Amino acid sequence: MRLFEYEAKEIFKKFGIPVPKGLVVRSAKEAASAAKQIRLPVAVKAQILVGGRGNAGGIKFTSDLDEVIAETKKLINRRIKGRKVKMVLIEEKLDIQNEYYMGVTIDQLSGKPILMFSTEGGVDVETIAKKKPEMLISKKISVSRGFFQFEARDMCMQLGLKGSTLLKVGSILHKLYEVFIGYDAMIAEINPLIITSNGEPYAVDAKLEVDDNALFRQPNLELNLSTRYEDKIKIEAIKHGLSYVRLDGDIGVIGSGAGLTMATIDLITDFGGKPANFLETGGGITEELMTKAVELVLKDRRLKGLLINLYGGINPMPSAAKGIVKAYEKLKPKIPVLVKLVGNQQEEAWNILGNYAIPIAKKIQTEKAVEKLMNLLGG
Repeated sequence: MRLFEYEAKEIFKKFGIPVPKGLVVRSAKEAASAAKQIRLPVAVKAQILVGGRGNAGGIKFTSDLDEVIAETKKLINRRIKGRKVKMVLIEEKLDIQNEYYMGVTIDQLSGKPILMFSTEGGVDVETIAKKKPEMLISKKISVSRGFFQFEARDMCMQLGLKGSTLLKVGSILHKLYEVFIGYDAMIAEINPLIITSNGEPYAVDAKLEVDDNALFRQPNLELNLSTRYEDKIKIEAIKHGLSYVRLDGDIGVIGSGAGLTMATIDLITDFGGKPANFLETGGGITEELMTKAVELVLKDRRLKGLLINLYGGINPMPSAAKGIVKAYEKLKPKIPVLVKLVGNQQEEAWNILGNYAIPIAKKIQTEKAVEKLMNLLGG
């Protein structure tokens, strides 16, 4: 779950990371009031859950109150990179002497947190690594051992920081790691961290993404899903612990795992179909969860067909079959619904589905199921 910039900054501030003064607004009138409180010049920053908004016109700087109002009007309800802007952050504009990059994420090979620091702030870390690798330093962290302040200072020192700047930036680097661990994050990033002309550091931008599977351990995070997503099906899916992504096609897809679901989507495309969504149930299939998954996907009025692809390693397939039947009987879909279900107690599950005349693909190969569904659709 990615947080908005202003939400990440509120958390950073709790951990002692300095951030510019700012107020979130939802109208031009509120923006004018915020600018008066903060004092001009200010930055007008669209709050969307996607990167690259600056290059897409989502950040404007101004010293004029009328421009604050005009720019806010332009941004509110505008779409930037496909996302509708519902909120704007009015933030003080600071003078910049130096810019740095710092971030923490998960190293895919070792599974450990990896902390990165660079004196080339304001550009993405991939660009730094490609064009100026000598200006980027990284360190893998043992979670059981932790990360110490002297190690943070040492990383900064290796890239030439000295004196009070070394101490201040090193302290923020250490605190960023604490945010990462404290919030079960997948990524925590400040880009840029600036130093003003009077030597003070500020996190001008902030990125924080919390692991969806760890949200239950973050009860203090009050996340309003309606401000994050426009798709009502996705909002409902998240509430039920289901992973859902809307696609551009008309064939619904439900799978019992991300890899299986993505493979199913690819095969539908290979057979000339157009997947309408990605929905995976995760590892804990129950009758209730399966019912909700089918109900959610069938809410999509674009659908011409639905393929349910389940593999039961430890998941009880009879429970999954009962859930499918429950949703099928309730909604009585007018479109072809095909279930490929193999694994744990598969014969019992097939009997449950067969009693309600729900089409079944019993072959283990997903391409056989996709071919069968395409035949049902006349393609």
